[in-house]
Amino acid sequence: MSVVSISRDGDIAIVTVDNPPVNALSQALRQGLWDAAATLDADPSVRAVVLICAGRTFIAGADVTEFGKPPLEPHLPDLVDRIEGAEKPWTAAIHGSALGGGFEVAMGCRFRVALDSASVGLPEVTLGIVPGASGTVRTPRLAGIEAAVDLVTSGKPVRAAKALSLGLIDAVFASDLQANAVAFARDALTCDLPPPVSARPVAAPDAAFWDSRSQAVAKAAKGADAPLRALGCLRKAAEAPFAEAMAFERQTFLDLRGSDQAAALRHVFFAERAAPRPAHLRDVDPLPLRRAGVVGGGTMGAGIAAALRDAGIPVTLIERDGQALARGTATLRGIFENAVKRGKLSDAQARDRMAGVTATTDHAALADADLVIEAVFEDIAVKRAVFDRLARACRPDAVLATNTSYLDPRLIANGLPHPDRFIGLHFFSPANVMRLLEIVPVPETSDRTLATGFALARLLNKIPVQSGICEGFIGNRILKRYRASAEALVCQGIAIADIDAAMRGYGFAMGPFEAQDLGGLDIAFLQREGARAAGRTVPETLGDILVRAGRKGQKTGGGWYDYAPGERRPQPSAAVADLLADRITGSARMDRDSIARHLIGEMAAEGQAILDEGIAARASDIDLVEIHGYGFPRWRGGPMFAGASLASSRTG
Repeated sequence: MSVVSISRDGDIAIVTVDNPPVNALSQALRQGLWDAAATLDADPSVRAVVLICAGRTFIAGADVTEFGKPPLEPHLPDLVDRIEGAEKPWTAAIHGSALGGGFEVAMGCRFRVALDSASVGLPEVTLGIVPGASGTVRTPRLAGIEAAVDLVTSGKPVRAAKALSLGLIDAVFASDLQANAVAFARDALTCDLPPPVSARPVAAPDAAFWDSRSQAVAKAAKGADAPLRALGCLRKAAEAPFAEAMAFERQTFLDLRGSDQAAALRHVFFAERAAPRPAHLRDVDPLPLRRAGVVGGGTMGAGIAAALRDAGIPVTLIERDGQALARGTATLRGIFENAVKRGKLSDAQARDRMAGVTATTDHAALADADLVIEAVFEDIAVKRAVFDRLARACRPDAVLATNTSYLDPRLIANGLPHPDRFIGLHFFSPANVMRLLEIVPVPETSDRTLATGFALARLLNKIPVQSGICEGFIGNRILKRYRASAEALVCQGIAIADIDAAMRGYGFAMGPFEAQDLGGLDIAFLQREGARAAGRTVPETLGDILVRAGRKGQKTGGGWYDYAPGERRPQPSAAVADLLADRITGSARMDRDSIARHLIGEMAAEGQAILDEGIAARASDIDLVEIHGYGFPRWRGGPMFAGASLASSRTG
């Protein structure tokens, strides 16, 4: 069956793309559009063309099966030029998403119209490349340089209304896309046609604009190359003729396509694409999720409840008493109010979010819940007591989940009736923002319960990773080794500030010691103290010394660093040097690149142990955990990908 077909509505030809699931720009599709342009140019009865797509979306971008392979003719830039140069004006009719090459095809059309639910964008920088078929050259001719810089260097799509205001599209419809697009194309024939996009002028900003934007883009990119290279393409588009700018964009695209960063980002792209629907659950139907409960209204519980409400799921929030319930409700309301202040929600949407929350101290209110997530204090006795009450209050088939970071979920579920419906769901704080969800089954967890955990992740737009049971699961286990390895460098004489600077230089937002000061050193300290109280041998860490001296981080005015009152800027601490003096036994010297390579190697080594033990199924799962839960720079591909590259560079 052909992926491109032609039909007629009087003198308007309708070119329909049907290349499921997302109408990707395969070679067959490119050829089909090329042939359609030739056929319609030769038909004197056709006065205009509407390009529309079957299925759930417009052309959503490149064909991922062609990633990393030599491109085949017709090449996309040539196809875009062919459509733009057609004798009859083309109108792109957009629904779903027109992304990357899909939007470049749309910009080759004389007009663009869209449903109000549609979005358009150029996400290439998220794959370590730049648009390669005129995205950086045609976009500023439609929307101006400022809007083009925002669109191209961020890679973030915009909704139809915004695209209309920017000039990226020409009309927005609420429904009946094909009929409205045909009417638009026919009406356009009664007026003078606008020039092709390539022939439209673009105003070139001064050097100060480019300097300012370069600094802003570099800061946001955090070491990624593609956003700054895209900015360079946009500058060329503003300052050079169209053909010269196109050649510059194409060469930049080709240079980046084979780069290490592009390879890393492709690795992450495919890992993220596979994560929500693992192969071993493909034929398992999840439990329908119509109502959910959350036990515990602290920071984590309120965040989980907010994430559920953002997904449209009614929530029953349970707390131990009226005071705790009032605090939890206030925390949840504050999340939505802050979203309003940031422009993420309207007042009406925030009210609707809260209206879908039932707050009570009565566990019997959970009788109709399909899923209940426990998010109380990290204490085995407290959590066991919660599940005793849930066992009496909930349906026998309701999924019961614990949000634990370190505790063994088998101990939490011990004695629970119908243990096949129990599972660990480890959210990351703030749970309504962080995209990672570690899914931890116990031996009794049924496939349906496990599938329900993954279905929940899809509903919440989170990246799910299945983990086996060990202390800290995947992410916190690697974090523990990362921190221990950083402390070992301090003991060898490496300065705390140099270690943090090395990891920032590698692409992390913060180094390991800065991050602990922000989150609080006492959190991990209390976990270690709990293990010691349980009779386990846990060696004293440098962090323990600081906490016992009252240095818990920014909240106490000092942790690994000193902080002036009201300041968050870390200052090297003489007090810390004194406290740790007898533990620093060396005078090692390492440059920052060597520090980063050493610590990434330690993370990768722990990840390999996790793989060897069967705690994680794939190295890419570990990479997703570190990227989405711990701030590992996405463009590095994760510790396993980066570690393999480091190992190969050493052997090479």
